[in-house]
Amino acid sequence: MSDSGTPSSSLRRAVPSDETGNDLDHNQRLIFPDSDLNELEECIETDHPSHGYTEIPFTRIYELVPNKHEACNCFIPGTAFSVEVTDVERFGSSRRTEKTCRYTVRISHGPFEWAIKRRYKHFHQLHQELQRYRALLHLQRPARRLKEHRLSMRRERKVNAEDKTSRPPQLPARIDSSQQDNTPANVETNLSSRKKHVENYLQTLLRIPVYRDHPSTLEFLEVSRLSFINKLGPKGIEGNVNKRSGGYTMQRCCGNICFLWSKRYLVLKDSFMLYMKQDEGRISSVLLFDRHFNVHMADPTEVHGGIVIENMSRTLTVKCASYRQALWWLKSVQEFVETHKSPYLQENRFGSFAPPRDAIPVKWYVNAAEYFLDVAYALESAQEEIFITDWWLSPEIYLKRPPVEGNYWRLDYVLKRRAEAGVRVYVLLYKEVELALGINSGYSKHTLMNAHENIKVIRHPNHVASTVFFWAHHEKLVVIDQTLAFLGGIDLAYGRWDDHQHRLTDVGSVAQRISPQQEASPTQEASPSQEASPTQEASPSQETTSQDPLNSPSNSEQMHSQDESVTGNTDLTDGATSEVEPDSVPRISAFGAQGWSRLRKVYHTQESVLRDSTSDQQDAAGDRVDGKDASSTLEGIVHRWRNVLRQKLHREDPQKNNLNKHKMDIWEDYGTVRPSSVELFGEARFWHGKDYCNCVFKDWVQLDKPLDDFIDRHVTPRMPWHDIGVAVQGGTARDVARHFIQRWNFAWTEKKKKSIMTFPKLLPKSLSVPTRPSVQLKGFLKANVQLLRSASDWSAGIKEPEKSIHDAYIDTINNSKHFIYIENQFFVSCADDKTIFNGIGDAITNRIIKAYREKQHFRVYVVVPLLPGFEGDLTTGGGNAIQAVMHFNYRTICRGKYSIVERLKVEMDDMWVQFISFCSLRTHAELGGRPITELIYVHSKMLIADDRTVIIGSANINDRSMLGRRDSELAVVVSDTEFVPSTMDGQPYEAGKFAGSLRNNCFRLILGLLDQPNVDISDVVSEHFFKDIWTVTAGRNATIFDKVFKCIPSDFILNSEQLACKDTHDALVEQDGDKARQKLKGVQGFLVQFPLLFLQEQNLMPAIHTKEGIMPTELWT
Repeated sequence: MSDSGTPSSSLRRAVPSDETGNDLDHNQRLIFPDSDLNELEECIETDHPSHGYTEIPFTRIYELVPNKHEACNCFIPGTAFSVEVTDVERFGSSRRTEKTCRYTVRISHGPFEWAIKRRYKHFHQLHQELQRYRALLHLQRPARRLKEHRLSMRRERKVNAEDKTSRPPQLPARIDSSQQDNTPANVETNLSSRKKHVENYLQTLLRIPVYRDHPSTLEFLEVSRLSFINKLGPKGIEGNVNKRSGGYTMQRCCGNICFLWSKRYLVLKDSFMLYMKQDEGRISSVLLFDRHFNVHMADPTEVHGGIVIENMSRTLTVKCASYRQALWWLKSVQEFVETHKSPYLQENRFGSFAPPRDAIPVKWYVNAAEYFLDVAYALESAQEEIFITDWWLSPEIYLKRPPVEGNYWRLDYVLKRRAEAGVRVYVLLYKEVELALGINSGYSKHTLMNAHENIKVIRHPNHVASTVFFWAHHEKLVVIDQTLAFLGGIDLAYGRWDDHQHRLTDVGSVAQRISPQQEASPTQEASPSQEASPTQEASPSQETTSQDPLNSPSNSEQMHSQDESVTGNTDLTDGATSEVEPDSVPRISAFGAQGWSRLRKVYHTQESVLRDSTSDQQDAAGDRVDGKDASSTLEGIVHRWRNVLRQKLHREDPQKNNLNKHKMDIWEDYGTVRPSSVELFGEARFWHGKDYCNCVFKDWVQLDKPLDDFIDRHVTPRMPWHDIGVAVQGGTARDVARHFIQRWNFAWTEKKKKSIMTFPKLLPKSLSVPTRPSVQLKGFLKANVQLLRSASDWSAGIKEPEKSIHDAYIDTINNSKHFIYIENQFFVSCADDKTIFNGIGDAITNRIIKAYREKQHFRVYVVVPLLPGFEGDLTTGGGNAIQAVMHFNYRTICRGKYSIVERLKVEMDDMWVQFISFCSLRTHAELGGRPITELIYVHSKMLIADDRTVIIGSANINDRSMLGRRDSELAVVVSDTEFVPSTMDGQPYEAGKFAGSLRNNCFRLILGLLDQPNVDISDVVSEHFFKDIWTVTAGRNATIFDKVFKCIPSDFILNSEQLACKDTHDALVEQDGDKARQKLKGVQGFLVQFPLLFLQEQNLMPAIHTKEGIMPTELWT
């Protein structure tokens, strides 16, 4: 700070003082018009400190206004200040002590404490600004009213003279600075006196809101609207600086040559720094703390009085008013960072940006049914923010299945409902290359943003500007209020919802009643090994259409005449008719266990009303549905409803209102009305429209028509989807949110399009505040958890790529003692440093070789899809993309000198089969009166080691996901801290609660043992389990499927000629359906052997003249 300028020896008052201080009262009140006096006196605070405080809501960060704005209330309401001058430094000549003294002032406000350094001239400047402010308001008042105002003030002063205690506190108009003897003996006394004057001045100033909230006071105190938001953490140094443009990882034109200097307001928090434009009230940039965060003085030959702040995303240069001020900034930042010790500043295990965290609540999900259900309840509970990012997001998916409550639990409806409640929703979508991928993220973006202004969507990357064409944002996450996070392999998209039954058909008929005990509830306690089990099976005998009847053009006219509610739009229903009176609708609780019970009571009640009010003929006609007695089924009740409803809707009858109401609106405990059509109950489905899919048979088309089927349900089975997800709370949820915030802010900065300029920059919450989510979901266990990711300059804007997922896989495999279980969508590894670079396959091979040499019992279980999930038909040569991925999968598993099997054969010949097993999943059902089969698509990205360590995320085992420079990914590594007795290799063993329960559920599911708890599968290393259960089950199932269906892929098809000549007429299902059904009864679970010999004589790489063949190899690896 410069010492230029000579302040006056005191702050003069405009009116001479007297002993009573009445002139002060008069001078203070000259600011305000008559109408504001009473309001002013009420808002002046007392000297009594507040023992509690009102927390400023976190959503204040989205309501920033310029500091000069009249609504810029920065302080905590009803909370007093404490001011203490802790130090006075003297500079220069003692004859001018006011000029040469610098005061260190420590201020506390509620739980916040901070220090400022000010010289006497700064106090002088502040007081002059306040005097000028008072004078300006005084001059703006009309002269006639001023005279009346003064007369009023004189009368009021007489009253206050009699009762001085009722007079508001006054603003001291001067800091006494009487000339003292400056001999050494009196210096300490003089400094103590000045400290007292400063404390009294500021203490009184801060008790008067009109002066305390003045922009000059806020700047003097280093305070902004972000200072006292408790969830942002403690207050650090703040103030105006000049910042230099540039310094980002992505370079702009002339970015290293031409610089612009701009005035910005810098704010320091415990895990980030930011600067904003105070004249606009908008955050411009956020610098998150990371292991490369550093603050140092700038080169004086380049920037005088400057400091450099850098992290992995940016190098920011700022310039202070003087060299001494720059030193103060540098010292303040370093001391603040050292005091609060952010865990993001340290080097973390596996090179991750996030540290390992202890005792984190964590929950696993096998398949998307329960995952979607918990996401639905979590979204519904959001109070402040929702973060979502997906490789693909379908706004019209249903989070609760079957959707018996209409569109209430449809994703876009849930998000719109929360946005209307004031929750901010931020969605990051992967922006695909439209010529290569048909996920139509543009449609998803506009659908969500058109729902409500509080929903903001950014698509990334910009392919041309960033030159990123081949890589994708592949992580999937949902974050609620930065306290609860869902992640893993499950996109909120079509085709992902599935449960433990892995159904192949869904023609939409209700086969049996829905048990109230089988509707999952957010508060229902359940074992982690248990799965939700919907009870509605699709009945092949009731298939009538290949298109969703709720949106079928052929049925729309008939449905409109029956219900007058389905209008052919993208809504599942359109609610009740205009004749419905909401006040008389039966009130039912939210659809949990009690909800189903009450709903059935409503059905039975209305059934009796209709029966009493109609003729026997009508009743008899309504008792038959396709010749079946439906009186004991929900479908029969609904059908009887419809018949009577059509005749009663337009008749004048005392029961008219009640009949209309049962179209029906369902009143919820949430206080809203949920539309639900009778038609919906009669045609309940799990997968509507585009959600019924088989991506190998046909890829998605016309995504802007979500309820239109695009494959024939009557002919083509859906492809079941097997996936794994996880939910975390506490500090790890904060880490997941931090990753999203970093990506969002980077995408915002890189795009800088006019359409997103109004979008806010996001801020991470502090770890110093509680992290308990607002909804308490059941099934969580405590474990040590660390967040991992694959990220780089293009995906997250960081200088060095992070591949912590890859390193965690390698470390976990190397340190495993007994077994490894892997489920993954791809299996592309075994580095040759030319084509493949990730070392996961090599680590598996080396660990098996080590076990063989040391004569250990060690098992590796690998479960992958039978075929890659790309559209195409291998039998007709239309599956080039499938073949390309198959080539690299087989290269990793068993073909070529770098493969796992070939390297193991060199070491142990055929003994490798004792150590590793490659399997897949397949199932069967009935469709159109005949048995059918389809592979179960394994989309999981999971590794379990020793029943103690788990890695779950979005990362496939390939270079795209693992190297960090390519696709962006997210995962968690979970290490158990709570254990249960178990068995391993025939010996007593302590298995982790989290890892053990997850592995047990996966094995029971795919082995068909969910209903056989008496079968012990704890010792997965034993010969009995590995051979007699796992290997035998996989082999038997594969043999049955091949005999019955002649499936592809198969070990009996070695080249393209045999594939082309494949004759399915030899399949048992074509020769004798009854024998085929009898044979299929021998299938247990879903496990089948992976066909290692399939097309082994064929070069699977696409021909160079095909579009797949001209693509770079990195696209497939």
